[in-house]
Amino acid sequence: MRSPLIPGLLLLMLISPGLMGHLSGEADSDMRLILRKQIHPYGASETWTEANFEQNLAPSKTAILITDMWDKHWCRGATERVSQIAVRMEPLLEKARAGGVLIIHAPSETMDVYGGSEGRRLAQSAPHVDPPEAAAPLHDPPLPIDDSNGGCDTPGDTEHRAWSRETPLLTIAPGDVISDGGTEIYNVLRQRGIDTVFYMGVHANMCILNRSFGIRQLARWGIHCILVRDLTDAMYEPSSRPFVSHATGTELVIQYIEQHWAPTVTSVQMMQALSVASSFRKKPGKSK
Repeated sequence: MRSPLIPGLLLLMLISPGLMGHLSGEADSDMRLILRKQIHPYGASETWTEANFEQNLAPSKTAILITDMWDKHWCRGATERVSQIAVRMEPLLEKARAGGVLIIHAPSETMDVYGGSEGRRLAQSAPHVDPPEAAAPLHDPPLPIDDSNGGCDTPGDTEHRAWSRETPLLTIAPGDVISDGGTEIYNVLRQRGIDTVFYMGVHANMCILNRSFGIRQLARWGIHCILVRDLTDAMYEPSSRPFVSHATGTELVIQYIEQHWAPTVTSVQMMQALSVASSFRKKPGKSK
């Protein structure tokens, strides 16, 4: 059962502090986004329903975490899709960077390539902060797809380390952070007062969830995580359970994340929200 928007302003207000901020005159330069989540609308129901809610986010308190967008993957299909995602990701990164959002590049297992760079220094110099203990265990049921065979959908490819750095299709600009360590990234977030992280990159059922900086870990540390659902992919091949297309398998993983871990948003929504926020900042009398 799917719904384009939860009916009723009262319910939207209850689940959306961002809307309340808007009604009370919160800063016009915030990003105003409609986030998607999967919920059980009735206590005894096991049926998931798509729900959308409004959230206001200050760019200076948000970061984009680019996960494992490598120059090459051992799976040819994955490499091709990374290139396609990168072309669409780059304009959003440029817009977000200009709007005050911190960009964190996390191409795992390639930090030696970036040794001595400004991005690595920014990550390594952030003061250490002990992450909090999770208040309670978070529900973590099995994935809706079987990726036990590696999930490659291009026949003949075998697992090996094929990557050496982040794809050159993405710009690492001055001020961007480079790290593949969970505690290091957490230090950066706390140093800058950032409480919300947008995840984009690959793969939603593996690295985005499971890395030391992935959604599961940062959520347990109290960071608000949001997946950019049109800038991600899954490692899934259709001969495995539940025997659906690669695109459908990816969507099932996205829905799983919405059910149990984090809301999602689209890159188009983010671009629009950043443009509106930028226009307010440029108005006479607004802070630059």
